[in-house]
Amino acid sequence: MPIHGLKTLGNVNPPHFNIENVIRPNILALHPYRCARDDYSEGILLDANENALGHSIPKPSSNATLSDLTPDLAETLDLDLHRYPSPSHPEIKARIAALRGLPSTDYIFLGVGSDEVIDLVMRVCVAPGKEKILITPPTYGMYVVSAQVNDIGVVKVPLELSGANGEGGENGRFSVRVDKVLDAVAADPSIKLIFLCSPGNPSTTLVSLNAIRTICSSPKFNGIVIVDEAYIDFVTLETDKPVSAASLVEEFSNLVVFQTLSKSFGLAAIRLGIALAQPPLIQILTNTKAPYNISTPTAHLALTALSPSSVAGMRAKVATLIKNRATLLEKLFSSEGTKRNLGQPIGAGHANFIMVPVLKKDGSGEVDNQRAARVYKVLAEANGLVVRFRGNELGCEACLRITIGTEEENEAAVTRLTKVFNEI
Repeated sequence: MPIHGLKTLGNVNPPHFNIENVIRPNILALHPYRCARDDYSEGILLDANENALGHSIPKPSSNATLSDLTPDLAETLDLDLHRYPSPSHPEIKARIAALRGLPSTDYIFLGVGSDEVIDLVMRVCVAPGKEKILITPPTYGMYVVSAQVNDIGVVKVPLELSGANGEGGENGRFSVRVDKVLDAVAADPSIKLIFLCSPGNPSTTLVSLNAIRTICSSPKFNGIVIVDEAYIDFVTLETDKPVSAASLVEEFSNLVVFQTLSKSFGLAAIRLGIALAQPPLIQILTNTKAPYNISTPTAHLALTALSPSSVAGMRAKVATLIKNRATLLEKLFSSEGTKRNLGQPIGAGHANFIMVPVLKKDGSGEVDNQRAARVYKVLAEANGLVVRFRGNELGCEACLRITIGTEEENEAAVTRLTKVFNEI
C-alpha cells in the first residue's frame, strides 16, 4: 500500500526490512487532515476561520498598567499569533538537515518535545494490546509511560554493568548487550520497536555505532531501531570520531534518531523534539501528527537557535558544561566532606549530568539506598538543592543524579552535600 504523500523512498536497506510490514494498516491507509496552510500561506487569508483583527493582548507601553505586560513580550506579540502556524516549517528542517549532515528536509520531523515523537512512533507502529517494544533499562522513563498509555507490551533487556561502585578501581560502565537484544527480538516477533538511549539517561552510556549497525542489519529483527540522542552534543565535542547515529540514517531505512533542542541548546521550555529518519517513516509521522503541532513562538525561537551564530554559542556553552562537569567531579572526590560518602560515578559520563552512589556512613564502602533517599529529600526540603534520586532503577542502587550547573551552583552542591552528609 503506498504511503500518502511520499515523494522518495530513500535507501531501502537492510534488504529484509519493509516499512509497510511495520506500520499499522490503519495508519498506512490514513489520508491526513489537510489544513488551510497546506495549500496557501500568502494573500488575503479568509480560509482558516482565524481572527482577522489579530490577538487581543495589548502591547507593553510606558503607560501600561497591567503588571503582566512587560517589554520582553514585545517581540512575541509582533508575531502573527492570530494566524495558524506553518504545518511543515521547512526552514527549521533545512537548518537541522545541514547541522546533522542529512540530504534534505524529507529526513526531518518536528514534534512537541521528544515525548510527542516517542508517543507518535509507538502509535503508528505498534498495535495496542497485541504488540510490544523493547527497552534497555535503566533508561528514560517515558518509554514505559507511553507504552502503558498506548496499551503496548514492554520487553526489558537490561544494560550490563561492569566494575560497579569503583570495583577494580574503575567506574561502573553500562553497555548494551547486542546479542541479548537480538535473541529477545528473535524469540518474540511481536516486538516492533527497539529503544536505545544514547547517551543513556541515567546511565550516560554511549551506544556504539557498531552496535547500532549490527542491530539494524540483523535479519532477526524486522522492526524499527530508535536511538534517542537527547545528550549527543555533549559527546561530539569530546571526540573527532563520528558518534551520532544520525550518520547512519541514510544507510538504514529501519533507523530513527531522536534529538531535541532541550539539552545542549538550552531550550527546554519551547518543547521542540526532532526525529531523523528516511523519508517513508518521516512521511508517515507527518501524515499522523496534529496539523499545527509546532507553535509560532516555538518555531521563531527554534529557527534562531539553529542559526550559525547560535549553534556556535551552543557549542561554547556545551564546552563550558563539560569543563564544569570535570570540576564538579574533582571537588566531590577531593573534599573530605563528600568523597568518603560517595562511590565512584556510574556510567561513562557522556552527558550534562553525573550519577553517583551514596555510601553507608560507617565507612564500609557499601552503597546505602535508604540513606541516598533521605539525602535527596533533605537536600531539597531543608537545603534548597534539588537533585534526582535514581536508586529504584535497575543498576542505580543508592544513586543520585546531579545535573551540571554553573560554577556557583556546583560549589553550592558540594557545600550542601557536605552539610547533609554530616547530618545523615
